[in-house]
Amino acid sequence: MLSFASFLKLLKESFRDLLPIILVIMFFQLAIIQSVPENWLSTSIGLAIVGVGLAVFLLGLEVGIFPVGEGLAGEFAKKGSTKWIIIFAFMIGFGTTVAEPALIVIAQKAASISAGRIDATFLRIVVAFSVGFAIVIGVWRIIKGHPIHYYIISGYIMVVAATAFAPQEIVGLAYDLGGVTTSTVTVPLVAALGIGLASTIKGRNPVLDGFGLIAFASLTPMIFVQFYGIFVYEFIDANNIINPSIVEMAKTPVVFEFKFLTIIKGFISVVIDVIPILAIILFFQYVILKQKIDNLKEVIIGFGLVIIGLDAFVVGLEMGLFSVGELMAFELTQYDNNFIIYSFGFLIGFSTTMAEPSLTAIAKKAKEISDGKINDFALRLFVALGVAIGISLGAYRIVVGGEIVYYIMAGYLFVIALTFMAPKYIIPIAYDSGGVTTSTITVPLVAALGLGLATNIDGRDPLIDGFGLIAFASLFPMLTVMLYGIITDRMGIKGIQEIEEIHKHELQNALEHAYDMGLSTINIEETGERHSYKMPFSAVHVIVPKKNQDKAIIAARDSGAGGVTIMDAHGMGLLEMDNFYKRLYSDPTDVNLMFIVPSKKVDGIILAVMRKLDIVGKGDGLSYSYPVSHLKGLTLKSTDL
Repeated sequence: MLSFASFLKLLKESFRDLLPIILVIMFFQLAIIQSVPENWLSTSIGLAIVGVGLAVFLLGLEVGIFPVGEGLAGEFAKKGSTKWIIIFAFMIGFGTTVAEPALIVIAQKAASISAGRIDATFLRIVVAFSVGFAIVIGVWRIIKGHPIHYYIISGYIMVVAATAFAPQEIVGLAYDLGGVTTSTVTVPLVAALGIGLASTIKGRNPVLDGFGLIAFASLTPMIFVQFYGIFVYEFIDANNIINPSIVEMAKTPVVFEFKFLTIIKGFISVVIDVIPILAIILFFQYVILKQKIDNLKEVIIGFGLVIIGLDAFVVGLEMGLFSVGELMAFELTQYDNNFIIYSFGFLIGFSTTMAEPSLTAIAKKAKEISDGKINDFALRLFVALGVAIGISLGAYRIVVGGEIVYYIMAGYLFVIALTFMAPKYIIPIAYDSGGVTTSTITVPLVAALGLGLATNIDGRDPLIDGFGLIAFASLFPMLTVMLYGIITDRMGIKGIQEIEEIHKHELQNALEHAYDMGLSTINIEETGERHSYKMPFSAVHVIVPKKNQDKAIIAARDSGAGGVTIMDAHGMGLLEMDNFYKRLYSDPTDVNLMFIVPSKKVDGIILAVMRKLDIVGKGDGLSYSYPVSHLKGLTLKSTDL
């Protein structure tokens, strides 16, 4: 819903998520490098712009992209037109990927250091085609209702098979391109398409079937790019001219020039990225479906907010993080302490992922359609942990050397093993999490770190060793998210509706069983519901002088008594029986405290009262118990049971 209150809430969340990044940068800059960046003011302003831009972007997603994407998917599913769903899926995949800013950056860097073999434009087309193909396969899976892990495992086998034939110069790049294809705009729209289809097609589950498209979009580029690499390294000769800019990039920070023309060019670039998506949506909505868009005004405003927010987001990153990140990647290699590099990789991976807008959007959607079974913040936390571990391990590989394929293959084996152990509902989300982690914030910083390390460490090749960190950042979240699913499953965490159904079923059974006189029917205080148990209860009576009433109740309470019935009493000892008639109508001098408790608590209560009031010593009083049956209507706490 478009409202100022919604924006303020998102703004608060945005700055909360940016805080870890700020702390990591400040710590390493001041405590390790021990210097203050010259452009600290622009960095601070840039971070503020990032926070505002992120909030605007997320608000635009909620009111613009998600509703339209889900609506289109739903209409296609209702019409049962598989052909048009497939065409729409391919166009969305291809159109959103070919103009992806992160893909453009990586393709240009790959072309710069490939000695002329790799063409940046053709590489982008290959990747975009592979993503379009992947979305088609993913949509086909949802329509047919096939389990996702069969497709993913088959894809991993094909990736490994392609790696066996691909030149080593292309492997790391191919793995990285599997992570950069799912952009800040693509992820929400593709997720909306999958969830919309799964919500509309009869027999499909939004959680089990709706997620997974992003996983396909991350997997197929690895295969297509490796085959492209086989072709170019087999048939295209190197020109032996390596662009030195990639080396200079790792040693010299890029300072953002806050010029009017630069701002306009950046804004136009973002518009160019978003307009194809809007054009595809309008074409299918008005030309193919021949339907009007509900709340068109809000949708247009939403797309406008996405453009403004994304542009502000990118400008803020260039002002606040890119220059600092590139310079730090160089400076950290100057220390004779590799642990600093691994720590920086871990912390920067964690903090950038927590601030990733695509992940935030997907996590909220996962919580919504899982009926609260998946906690959005916990999901983001586990994804960020996976990215942090992945980048740290990837940095270790660059520092010590070693072929990336062995690390990735080992990771795939763990993913396959956990796939058969994790609960079904978490598997598609885990696969998707590998794609949403490497986007607007993560890719440039991680790419700068990897290429910076490979450029400044002796014996490393930027093309062979510099790429691959993004692949690690995409792989390990799958492992950590599946572990999250296993943990929550073992803890017995359930969705809201699932809990309500359980309570409804238990209450119905309790009311039916209440007429079984062999059972005790108890009211549970926290839920206001009744449950029937075959459980022994006893009544504990404590008869003491009135002045000791409070002491007796406190002692019993501390020993597990949950309630008490207080009755007036008048005690007469053996000697007083001689004056029986004289004292018959005297005022009560004692109290009779009755506690009805589970029989297992009787010993503890009587022992506590006996000691507190010294009943068997100098104190006055009497305590006893007896079993009770046919108990109905007693109220206890769930912990009492």
